[in-house]
Amino acid sequence: MSDLPADVAAAEARRRADKDAPFLAAARGEKPSRRPVWMMRQAGRSLPEYREIRKNHGMLESCFNPELLAEITLQPVRRHDADAAILFSDIVVPLKAAGVDLDIVAGRGPVVEHPVRTQEAVDELPIVEPGQLDSIVEGIGGVLEGLRNDQVLIGFAGAPFTLASYLVEGGPSKNHEVTKALMYTHPDVWHSLMRRLTPTIVRFLQVQAEAGVDALQLFDSWAGYLSARDYREFVQPFSAQIFDAMRPYGIPMIHFGVGTGELLGEMALAGPDVVGVDWRVPMDSAAARISAALQEAKPTAEPASRAKALQGNLDPAALFAGPDITAENVARICAEADRAIERGQARGHIFNLGHGVLPNTDPDAITRAFEEVHKR
Repeated sequence: MSDLPADVAAAEARRRADKDAPFLAAARGEKPSRRPVWMMRQAGRSLPEYREIRKNHGMLESCFNPELLAEITLQPVRRHDADAAILFSDIVVPLKAAGVDLDIVAGRGPVVEHPVRTQEAVDELPIVEPGQLDSIVEGIGGVLEGLRNDQVLIGFAGAPFTLASYLVEGGPSKNHEVTKALMYTHPDVWHSLMRRLTPTIVRFLQVQAEAGVDALQLFDSWAGYLSARDYREFVQPFSAQIFDAMRPYGIPMIHFGVGTGELLGEMALAGPDVVGVDWRVPMDSAAARISAALQEAKPTAEPASRAKALQGNLDPAALFAGPDITAENVARICAEADRAIERGQARGHIFNLGHGVLPNTDPDAITRAFEEVHKR
């Protein structure tokens, strides 16, 4: 440890999960003691205990309050026996912390008061400072105190394209037409915006890593709206910079986007250890796409470097179909992932949904799904 930079060494000292925790073993491509499972948005509106807290506290208030952040993050872990907690946060948290004028509006999502569409607006965009994230560091400490040693905490950040889209559109968009128009007509402004956002995302993740999280997920919500060509030109280089910056911390890094079946190979080439797969692509097919892309990019590399661990990919709606259907889908997905591992096209499998838990999901259905996964 003495040969590591001070911040990286301090981060390693704060991590308390066992090296052979199921999540970490699967991410490394080793045989875990049980198949690890967690679910995106597992901390949220599906839980009555979460809804009780949110009666009196706004979303962003909850993200920046250390006690609430820790409690909300731990609620699903306690209820469902999850192998990982995902830090309760939102994609726009680092922007809010930096001073961007935005809010999360009920029924709509993040809304930016002054959209960023010119070079002047890009130049005025603040970059987050570590001291602006102290409450999140404190909250992470509370989460770590509440986890078993075989459970991990996953840090979280939105990827540059998704953050840029919120800033350019001024809020959520169905078609991202303003974002794409800026990319196509003013690529210099677009690339400047991405270069401006990347340090904020890196700092947000570094603060989490140095506070003791065991893994990281870079979530590109809207990347699935892009063609592979546009992704390579306008997005991938910046996501790759983030993974490169975080690699010295030595913790597993996940990359996930919705509707990104055609981008899986490109996302894998950005540099994560684990690639998340949504429910539209079978796990073994996803692994084949990723392996082929890695092999094409690195034809002389060792076979082991042509595979990534996989995360996914139960359809969130399947949890509404009853326990038998859920069990059938869990068995199918695990079998697909296992086939990919046997073929050498995947290193390991972390079970998850193909997106996030839907708000009206019965919490007991989630618990049963976790139990089914742990049988496999």
